[in-house]
Amino acid sequence: MSASAIFVLDLKGKVLICRNYKGDVNMAEIDHFLPLLMQQEEEGLLCPVLLRGNVHFMWIKHSNLYLVATTNKNSNASLVYSFLYKIVEVFTEYFKELEEESIQDNFVVVYELLDELMDFGFPQTTDSKILQEYITQEGTKLEVAKSKVPTTVTNAVSWRSEGIKYKKNEVFIDVIESINVLVNANGSVMSSDIVGSIKLKTMLSGMPELRLGLNDRVLFALTGRDKGKTVVMEDVKFHQCVRLSRFDSDRTISFIPPDGESELMSYRINTHVKPLIWIESVIEKFSHSRVEIMVKAKGQFKKQSVANNVEVRVPVPSDADSPKFKTSTGTAKYVPEKNMVVWTIKSFPGGKEFLMRAHFGLPSVENNELEGKPPITVKFEIPYFTVSGIQVRYMKIIEKSGYQALPWVRYITQSGDYQLRTNV
Repeated sequence: MSASAIFVLDLKGKVLICRNYKGDVNMAEIDHFLPLLMQQEEEGLLCPVLLRGNVHFMWIKHSNLYLVATTNKNSNASLVYSFLYKIVEVFTEYFKELEEESIQDNFVVVYELLDELMDFGFPQTTDSKILQEYITQEGTKLEVAKSKVPTTVTNAVSWRSEGIKYKKNEVFIDVIESINVLVNANGSVMSSDIVGSIKLKTMLSGMPELRLGLNDRVLFALTGRDKGKTVVMEDVKFHQCVRLSRFDSDRTISFIPPDGESELMSYRINTHVKPLIWIESVIEKFSHSRVEIMVKAKGQFKKQSVANNVEVRVPVPSDADSPKFKTSTGTAKYVPEKNMVVWTIKSFPGGKEFLMRAHFGLPSVENNELEGKPPITVKFEIPYFTVSGIQVRYMKIIEKSGYQALPWVRYITQSGDYQLRTNV
């Protein structure tokens, strides 16, 4: 079973808007949600599912709102949470920012969306592009011609409208990989993995069939071709347009794509990753006097590649003041509200080393509060490069009219959760 009712609350627990789908849970139960949440928060026992009697509250927080689903049955919790996050995604598509004000300014549209997104507690049409065909933010005049249901709602292919036409048929493929790395204070990599996604921007006429080929090790083993570099993908998640039975049988990614932008698939590669930007730091703290910081950054990727918009974020004591910086490249800036120095390098070529020195004063009266040891974090983006070696081998586009279409592929590697711990 799924949700009985959906509520949108402000931070004080006041109901801004709600929709009762099944009528089997008293709507007044929501009054107990915030006191229950605050009680658990005080006790340090905060849980994503709150229980009062036989009523379960499943909730998420977004901006200055709580989105809460209530149920008194043994519901599929992962389905309910996926739906709550889908509501956030759809509302953000409609209103740009999802917060208390945007809910209050768009009550009518929100009610219409809640009616279409779920029926009797079960998710229905959750694709924002399809919803935008018949739920608009403009006042609509009553016309007989417009009273029919959009065909996409009743089609077998519910994610794509019929009759789409483009003068130039193209599809853009972005392979984006994020690297998660945790390095301890001794310089050993404690954990690392790669989280990737393949995003499409489709500008194709008609109802084309697309087939995507990757250098997937399982596929190469099935076909007996074990040449060249291959990758083993785990936790693969596809857009609803992909034919899963075809992928399970012969690893072919075959689909009729949504129009415009979409995420075709996401995956994880659990492998030892050599940190692409290596950081060495020496942080010396002299009591009642000063802090000296020396940070060396080295690009451990191919010389022909360049990392763009690199940010090295170095933590400093909360009572530090009077910053002075010296960098071999880029600019360093003190951000007191976050207790950190941000060293920005616009362009960082592979194989290069750069140095940043910082000097901070400390007050003569020492802060008695114990401070944690936050890690150094790094942000970057390297175009035309994938750390896993994943490749798009082919993209076949088949459409009954037989037009020629151009596929374009772009590779991007970026930092995910990229942390290097320090001794100080």
